Amino acid sequence: MTALNTFPNTASVEEITASIERQSYAIVHDVLDPAELQQVRDELKPHFAERLGGSDDFTGHKTVRFGALLARVPKVRDMVLHPTAHGVAAALLGPSCANFRLNYTGVMHLESGETAQTLHRDSGFYPIQNPCPPLLLATMWAISDFTKENGGTRIIPGSHLWDDKRVPEEHEIIATEMRAGSVLFYIGASFHGGGANKAASPRTGIALHYALGWLRQEENQYLAVPQEIARTFSPELKALMGYELSTVNSGFVDHQHPRDVLDGTPPEGPRPLGAPELMAADNAIHRLHVDRTDAVGRARHNVLAPFDRP
Repeated sequence: MTALNTFPNTASVEEITASIERQSYAIVHDVLDPAELQQVRDELKPHFAERLGGSDDFTGHKTVRFGALLARVPKVRDMVLHPTAHGVAAALLGPSCANFRLNYTGVMHLESGETAQTLHRDSGFYPIQNPCPPLLLATMWAISDFTKENGGTRIIPGSHLWDDKRVPEEHEIIATEMRAGSVLFYIGASFHGGGANKAASPRTGIALHYALGWLRQEENQYLAVPQEIARTFSPELKALMGYELSTVNSGFVDHQHPRDVLDGTPPEGPRPLGAPELMAADNAIHRLHVDRTDAVGRARHNVLAPFDRP
């Protein structure tokens, strides 16, 4: 099947968020205009030649991957703060944290002949059983057109509501089809995976993920982006990277605010860290209640839809 849960770029954050909460995903068309899209392609191009494909069925044998995009691809700095993407992340993740973070940046460039990736959950490395409140919001930005034939991301609607015993079936898989410049949003607990690229040309996407602020970031942004580059970022981007408290007194450096340390602001000595509004946000968090634990393992399933088969 083909994904149908689509919106124009004029759709409100509330409309998009409600759809994601029901169906696991939403597609918003034409978020990047042609000039922005060309800028991204120009900034990506020098990096492809120096990168190798993966080495297994998960990373892909014909898929070029690389991260640290805030440092490598300047346009990504605007993309992670785009009002639609940032707004949806705030709406979905905000109830469970005082601040959210940029969790991962990466390119998935599927060459012709790549096979379908195993279905998986991006939030699988956090030891919290499903179903649960959203831990991650993933966005996949189409830098080329995404089609059923070229490996457009496969997703299973509603799978963010499944428990950890539920195994996907082939008829439940849909293919993401969207124009270049569009964005696929999905909750991190949704089963998904890259499709098989049976087209003659590559399929290129940029994954930008957000996570609850109290979770360890999948990509270590403090090492991925040299400090001399991070110092030039806007306060909003620094905060999203992690140069911000996740809540009152959480994330300081020698009793200083991490942004002050990054920027070289002289220390004032130990003091409570966090504005009153941060404490108010902390008090409003929907806190998780755990009543049991089990070893359930990470779920990865080799399930192929008919359009993925040779």
